[in-house]
Amino acid sequence: MGPISAVFGQNDFFCAIDASGKQDVICWGNKDTNTSSSSSVSAINVPPMAALSGGYGFMCGILVNTSYASCWNSMGYTSDLVPQVYLTTSYSYISSGKEHVCAIRGSYYSDIDSGSVDCWDIVVTSTGFGSKQSGLYYSQEISSVNFKKIVSGDGFTCGNLEVGGIKCWGPNASNLRIPNEPDRFLALASSKNSVCGVLESSGEIKCWGSYDSGSGSVSLNPPVGTSFVTLATGDQHFCAIRRDDHGIDCWGKVNSSSIPKDSGFLAIASSDSIMCGIREDDLVLDCWLANASSSSDIDPPLQLCSPGLCTPGSCGPGQFSFNASLLHEPDLTSLCVRKDLSICSPCGSNCSSGFFPSSSCTQNADRVCTACSLCQNSSCWEVCKLNSHQHQDHRLHRLHRLMIIIGSLVIGFLLIIILLCIFLRFLPTKKRQFSSCIGKTMEKETDAPDVVPSAVSVAPCPGLAQVFRLSELKDATNGFKEFNELGRGSYGFVYKAVLADGRQVAVKRANAATIIHTNSREFEMELEILCSVRHSNVVNLLGYCAEMGERLLVYELMPHGTLYDHLHGGFSPLNWPLRLRIAMQAAKGLEFLHTEMNPPIAHRDVKSSNILLDADWGARISDFGLLRHDGDVILDMRDDVYNFGIVLLELLSGRKANDRDCTPSSIVEWAVPLIKQGKAAAIIDRCVSLPRVVVPLLKLADMAEAAVRENPCERPSVGEMAMLLEQLVKEGLIL
Repeated sequence: MGPISAVFGQNDFFCAIDASGKQDVICWGNKDTNTSSSSSVSAINVPPMAALSGGYGFMCGILVNTSYASCWNSMGYTSDLVPQVYLTTSYSYISSGKEHVCAIRGSYYSDIDSGSVDCWDIVVTSTGFGSKQSGLYYSQEISSVNFKKIVSGDGFTCGNLEVGGIKCWGPNASNLRIPNEPDRFLALASSKNSVCGVLESSGEIKCWGSYDSGSGSVSLNPPVGTSFVTLATGDQHFCAIRRDDHGIDCWGKVNSSSIPKDSGFLAIASSDSIMCGIREDDLVLDCWLANASSSSDIDPPLQLCSPGLCTPGSCGPGQFSFNASLLHEPDLTSLCVRKDLSICSPCGSNCSSGFFPSSSCTQNADRVCTACSLCQNSSCWEVCKLNSHQHQDHRLHRLHRLMIIIGSLVIGFLLIIILLCIFLRFLPTKKRQFSSCIGKTMEKETDAPDVVPSAVSVAPCPGLAQVFRLSELKDATNGFKEFNELGRGSYGFVYKAVLADGRQVAVKRANAATIIHTNSREFEMELEILCSVRHSNVVNLLGYCAEMGERLLVYELMPHGTLYDHLHGGFSPLNWPLRLRIAMQAAKGLEFLHTEMNPPIAHRDVKSSNILLDADWGARISDFGLLRHDGDVILDMRDDVYNFGIVLLELLSGRKANDRDCTPSSIVEWAVPLIKQGKAAAIIDRCVSLPRVVVPLLKLADMAEAAVRENPCERPSVGEMAMLLEQLVKEGLIL
C-alpha cells in the first residue's frame, strides 16, 4: 500500500495520488494496449484516496473522507468490488491479491496503528468483476489477531503482527514456509508466490517462498549488507529503495541497464514487467522496463505526485515531513487534504555518485545533495574521493584555466580592436556610420529588413555561463505566463524574459518529459558543451538554473523571431540579398558545429524554425540536438545537410517544407524535378520582386538539389556549402 501502485495481469495499469493537495488519483496504462483501453484507464474517475493497493486486474484504495474501502478496474470506478457488508466499514490498511482483498479495520487517521482483518473474494462475472464474502481467508484465529501491515498474493495474505513477526493465511500460505520469528518490518511486498520484508532493525531484506514463474526459477536472494526503506515486486523481480541515497536496487530476472542510476526515489510500484517511481528531487513520475524479455512500454503522465501517504501525528526518527513550499506554488500549503496530516518520508544520508550531502536531514527537509565540483572543504573530500593535495591541485587547475581564459579574452579583444581599426582605415570613401568601435561592428539598421549590411555582425562572447536563481527567472517571465511565451518544442517552452538589470533574454524551460528522460549528470554534460559553443551564427547560452528539479536555459534574445516566421508566418518578407545572407550565415553556424567543435556536434533538427534572426538580421542556429546523443554523428551531419537543403528550397520558393494544401505536399518532391529539368526559375518566390540578375538564385537552387540527394555520399559537406554561399552573397550584392 502506498501513494503509487500497479495492477498486474494482461490489463495492467498504474495509479498514483497527485501532489495538488486534494489527493486526487491519476491513472495511466500500457502504451501497447489498444487505444480504447488505454484511454479508458486515463479517464477513470476515482474519488480522492488516502492510499492505493493494486491486485490482478483491479485496484483498491482507502477513501479520504470516510476511510471506507473502494475498488475499481481498468474500465472505471465501481462499488461492486466491495461486498455490501463491508461498504461502510472503516479501514486503516488495504492489500489486494490475485483474487481477493484484505483490509485492517480502523480509521485511517486514527493514532491506533493495528487492528483485525476483513477479507473478501474478487470474482469474475459476465460484466467484469464482482465480490463476495470470503470463506478461504477467514478463521477464528486470524480474526482474533491484530496486524499493522498486510500484503497479498496468489492464494495467501501475510501480515506484520502487532507483537512482531509475520503470520500468513490462505489456501497457499503454507508454501511460503515463513519461520516463527519475532522480527519487525518497515515494509512488506509480495509476488504471486513469495513475500519480502524490510527489517526495522537493519533495513536489510528477508524473502520467503518460491519464484517459479513458469519460465524457470528466479533467485530470491536480495542484496546483502545494504539497508532499504521500502520495496516493490513484479512478476519475476523485486526492486527496493536504498536508505542512504534513495537509489534503486533490483534483483531477480531484471534488466539492470534500464534502472535509473542518478535519481533518488521516495516511492515505487511495479506491474508484471514495468517499474514506476516518484522521484525525490521533483516529484516527477519515472518509469522503466524491469524485465528485459518484455516488449511492454509505459509513458507516465506529466503530473507531480505525492511522495508518500498523508498520516496524522508527527514524523518519527529518521524521517522528515515533506514541505509543500519546495514546489514553489503560492496557493499550495500542503499535499494533504487536512492540515493536521503530514507526509513522513525517510531521511537520506548519502548522495548518488558525483554528489555530496551539503546539509543533513532535518525535521522539515531531507539532506541536500551538491555536485562534487563545488566541494570546497575537507568535509566532502572523502565522499567525492578527493584528498587535500588533489583538492589543492583542483583549485590550482581551475585558477590556471581561469587565467588562460582571461588572457585569451584580453588578447582576442585587442586583436578585434586592431583589425577593426585596420578595416576602418582602408574602408572605401563611401561613409558608414558605426555605433561603436568596441564590441561588435554593426551598421545603423532600419526597422525593415530591406537594407542589408555588407559586413557580417559579430556578437561578443557573453563569457562564462551565469547561474540564475529560479525566483529570478520566475520574476523575469512573469511566472512563466502564457503571454511571455515565444514558442514551444520537444524540449519544452521558450519565454521572453526581462532580467532585473534590464537585459532581455530568452528562457527555455524543460517540460516534464525532458526531465524524466535526462538525469542531472546528462544535464551537466550538456551545459559543458553549450558553454563551449561560442559563434556569431549560433544562439549563445548566457546561463542556466537547475533548482527544484527544473531545467532552465537562458539564451540571447533574438528579437526578429525565426526564419519560419518571416517565410510562412506573416512577418515582414525578406528581400533576396538578405535571404542569401541568412543562408550563408546559417551554413557557417552549422559548419562551426560540424568542424570546429571537438567532438563534432550534429544538429539533428535543422529547419527554418530553428534559424533565428538577431537584432541585426543575422542568422543564428538554435536548438541543436544535445538531448539526442544516440546514432552515428557522420550520418547525422549528412542528415543536417539534407535538412539544410530543404531550408534553402524554402528560402527560394517561400513555400513550407510540407504543405498539405499543395500537390505534391513535399517541397522536395515538387522542386527537385523542376530544378533537374532546368526550370529552377519556376520555383522562385513571386511574393518578392524578382532581381535583375537571377543567376545567384539559380545557383542556390542547384546547391539545394545537391543537398537533398537521396544518396548521403552525393551530398556536399556543410563547409563546401558555406563557401559557395559566401560567393553567392558577393554576387547577390548586385541583385
